[in-house]
Amino acid sequence: MPRIVAACSSCRDFTGDLTEFEVDARTVREAIRELDRRYPGFGEHIERRMAIAIDGEIHQDALFAPLTPASEVFLIPKIGGG
Repeated sequence: MPRIVAACSSCRDFTGDLTEFEVDARTVREAIRELDRRYPGFGEHIERRMAIAIDGEIHQDALFAPLTPASEVFLIPKIGGG
């Protein structure tokens, strides 16, 4: 199963002290939905505030990116700018 790592302290507001998760998902979108099912509100937080890196590569539009059982997905804070 893909492994999700929440590398941001704001994620702990939803998950307690948990920072790593295994989810049964074929896409990032499915993974986010599963995390939101487990931790209500977490999915919206991810979509609004987090950037997504899959196997070491940051994706701009990751929702439909495919995942394999060996995938590592890192949730990292988006960098704001102006």
